[in-house]
Amino acid sequence: MKNTAIISEDKDVHAEGQGMIIKLANWITRKNLPFTVISTGMIVMLLWAGSYKMTAPGADGIVPLVDNSPLISWHFKLFGVYHGSDLIGLTEVIAAILIITGMFKPKAGVVGGAVAVVMFFVTSTMLITTPGALVNVNGINYMSFLGLFLFKDVLNLGASLYLISQFGHKAVLDQHPGK
Repeated sequence: MKNTAIISEDKDVHAEGQGMIIKLANWITRKNLPFTVISTGMIVMLLWAGSYKMTAPGADGIVPLVDNSPLISWHFKLFGVYHGSDLIGLTEVIAAILIITGMFKPKAGVVGGAVAVVMFFVTSTMLITTPGALVNVNGINYMSFLGLFLFKDVLNLGASLYLISQFGHKAVLDQHPGK
């Protein structure tokens, strides 16, 4: 009889724990925290990184990334390092402004997210094309700090897709309030 009580008590504690987890998950959903955190982080990062690329150190810092990318190496050849970096930075700032605008006009957020998807797709491929992004240690390939820096753009690509879906959903609801 004693063992049955312990098992029953364990089930109650387990159910109570699940209840708390479900309540937390519902609260996070109601507050739309994933969207708030992702959009705020994306906006801050794009504004900060974009403005930094409009400086000489920022431009010089992306030369090895751009020069080794078959998708964008033409960019510096066409515009030069400093003007080319300014254009990349301006694109990031515009994407951030569109995402901010998306809070009030969701279609602008969809466009900002799409711009970010293109940017982060290109930079994600730099993980493969940039020398030094992968290092071999004892026969095993690892991402170097440069590789890890570039890998974050795979996550940013996913975050940008998430923003497109959220802004797109809001745009549909704004057009068809009953749905």
